[in-house]
Amino acid sequence: DWKAVLISTLLFGFQLVLKIQEIFDSKRGKKKVKLVAQTGKEASPAKGETNGYDSEPENPPKSRHKRLLQVQAQSKRNPHYQTLERDLIEFQEQQLFELFVVVSLQKKPPGATYTPQIIQQFPSKPDHPFRQPKDAEERLKVIPKFCFPDPKDWCPTSESKSETFSFVLTGEDGSRWFGYCKKLLPEGKGKRLPEVYCMVSRLGCFNLFSKILDEVEKRREMSPALVHPFMRSVMEAPFPAPGRTITVKSFLPGAGNEVIELCRPLDSRLEHVDFECLFKCLSVSHLIQVCASLLLERRVIFVADNLSTLSKCGHAVVATLYPFTWQHTYIPVLPDSMIDIVCSPTPFLIGILSCSLTQLQDLPIEEVLIVDLCTDEFLQQVSDENEILPHKLQAALVQVLEERNEILSQERYYTQGDVTLASLVSEAFVRFFVEIVGHYSLHMHITEKGERVFQREPFRKSHTSRSVRHFLDIFMETQMFAGFIQDRELRKSGVKGLFEVRALEYLETIPESEPSGMNKILRSLGSKMKFLQKK
Repeated sequence: DWKAVLISTLLFGFQLVLKIQEIFDSKRGKKKVKLVAQTGKEASPAKGETNGYDSEPENPPKSRHKRLLQVQAQSKRNPHYQTLERDLIEFQEQQLFELFVVVSLQKKPPGATYTPQIIQQFPSKPDHPFRQPKDAEERLKVIPKFCFPDPKDWCPTSESKSETFSFVLTGEDGSRWFGYCKKLLPEGKGKRLPEVYCMVSRLGCFNLFSKILDEVEKRREMSPALVHPFMRSVMEAPFPAPGRTITVKSFLPGAGNEVIELCRPLDSRLEHVDFECLFKCLSVSHLIQVCASLLLERRVIFVADNLSTLSKCGHAVVATLYPFTWQHTYIPVLPDSMIDIVCSPTPFLIGILSCSLTQLQDLPIEEVLIVDLCTDEFLQQVSDENEILPHKLQAALVQVLEERNEILSQERYYTQGDVTLASLVSEAFVRFFVEIVGHYSLHMHITEKGERVFQREPFRKSHTSRSVRHFLDIFMETQMFAGFIQDRELRKSGVKGLFEVRALEYLETIPESEPSGMNKILRSLGSKMKFLQKK
């Protein structure tokens, strides 16, 4: 359960958290936000007090104003904000997966190009859950295109490496469905076309589904007739809670009944994320600029020469946004036939294959960041990407990520454990966001009816850093921030997770505002008198 997640997280990475905190403290300067007095008014800093921030140079007002207008133009409020916490609750009643299909390339008219089509489906059409909602039927139609986003580039071959990748389908209500795919050559001799096995699920859990697809591949090599009984056993298995393992029994000729264990990790948020791939493709500086663009809900396009790189880097960069959730179009691998989607004026994160780059560059796209993951280059940019984030906090985040290997080596030495890169990256970005919005709970007002209402202006003004306040001016207009706050306004029992734990620790380090002048002297004398009386 969530308590076990937090306890294991706190104990296992204690030195790691301290090291990251030390770097942020050294870069940031003095304390962070002003605590709110019981009267509801903001506590003022002591006379002559410097906060270590306000000497930062201000961004040019015109560029800030332009960014604010761009974000406001995009932020037509959607009442169905998607949040990580809400998704995890919805999952509890779900099956492990909703649909399994086999997609192959078909060429009908002589001389025509190959078209991806579903050749097998489980559950079969009469009883699968996609038959009723209209958008679900549309989703089923586009799945083959995502399984083969590059059908024109395929030709029969006798050798081909298997490739694992994933895609994401977003519904009109913001709901997301993950497609987990394995592309390989079917059994046979001579030249033949590859097939894709695809599982569609509400659960973002890449390794778990990769294991299932490996079992599917093993059974298909023996006999295609073994696949459906196995998938039925998987579908009938209970949906695993975080950290729990389920067992799936299936029959294998010559081996009898086989038991397969499928474990859902404690922290599914990072389970399907491959940060190694992200750092191989992008420098830390470029990664930070990509994240900054996404935080302002801009349009970002990744370009790479293979499906795995696109899907891994897409998932990884979205994971860095936690505790916020990307609310807009997210297509890790865009089929070639749907390239016109990049002309949309709305925010998106889209991946395209390098073979479509020429076609992309011919389209009229403005205000977009195009990132070549093969060369670590920005092919097109807005040019203010390095000015978006608060500079001192950005410098701290850059230092943690640049020194990731050294920090991990020290942590493994102290703990004698295998601390992961994912843990370090997660803690670094969580710390960054805690420094900016970790004080939100101080500005949740409880009404007479018991409703939680967020006080926007006191929240923004309570930060002592001018550059953070300027960033919040813009960021607070995004749907990401609106969803984050709405989720916390609606949850009377409070939100649980790594961010909330770190935010609470952060607030405990902020001292009460000190009185200035004569009041400060009187308090000091009073403390000494109490000490003498005890003696």
